[in-house]
Amino acid sequence: MEWLNYHHLLYFWTVAKRGSVVAACDELKLRQPTISAQIQALEESIGEKLFDRTGRKLVLTETGKTVYKYAEQIFMLGRELTDVMKGRPVDHVHQLVVGINEVVPKAIAYRLLKIAFKLQEQVHLVCKEDSAERLIADLAIHNVDMVISDSPLVSSALVKGYSHLLGECGVSFLAADKLATKYKKQFPQSLEGAPMLLPLEHSSLRGQLESYFQAQDITPKVIAEFADSALLKLFGAEGHGIFVIPTAIEAEVQRQYGVDLVGRVATIRERFYLITASRKIKNPVVQSITEAAKDILKD
Repeated sequence: MEWLNYHHLLYFWTVAKRGSVVAACDELKLRQPTISAQIQALEESIGEKLFDRTGRKLVLTETGKTVYKYAEQIFMLGRELTDVMKGRPVDHVHQLVVGINEVVPKAIAYRLLKIAFKLQEQVHLVCKEDSAERLIADLAIHNVDMVISDSPLVSSALVKGYSHLLGECGVSFLAADKLATKYKKQFPQSLEGAPMLLPLEHSSLRGQLESYFQAQDITPKVIAEFADSALLKLFGAEGHGIFVIPTAIEAEVQRQYGVDLVGRVATIRERFYLITASRKIKNPVVQSITEAAKDILKD
């Protein structure tokens, strides 16, 4: 059985936390050669470099970031154990690092994640928004605990992960007052030549919209394309074009952006997935989110 040297891990963690060997020496009351040798020993036992040097600064490698995350949890549990043994009150905090695909509407992400703050457990939530590709890479090296996306992990992906369907709903076409009044009559045929604000081509919704338009023999005028769903809605609220959102958040978006309904399409299905590194969801906070999701994501 291989054993981890926790003294080596402590020295590494302190250097990473303080940003330099010199600062770690001050905190640990040790000489620089001692700490450097201990970190080198940890790197040799792991078989990977933990730091790169950029000028006079030490920068964590990808492996270093992963080790640092685990070290944070290990030493947090150590402090908790000491507090418990000495009879001091312990507030256990669950840290949940969530990656959110940039095409996922912010209102959907918020409605899912706010569940974490209704639980008995105290939760420290960290949200990272990026492209699906970068977030899945972060998931592989444990920089995020889960990813919320509009599409499942493809089978050809180099990263091992598991997709859990959170829920699905139809879509609603919304626009500023004047545009909505003009185009809601005879919807969806009224969309022929209508100004449209669309998500980028790599999104699941974009593909479904194009298939729908083709099936209906409709060719709208694409005014702009967006990766950021919030920016798309701002342009829509200013009257630049019609935009599409999940019907589950229709009323909320109407209130927030002052827009009106043009029409609904139930056959276009917006699906949202939770992507995790393991097949079984063990984190109790994540379990609560998945259990509540189907009630949140519905027509």
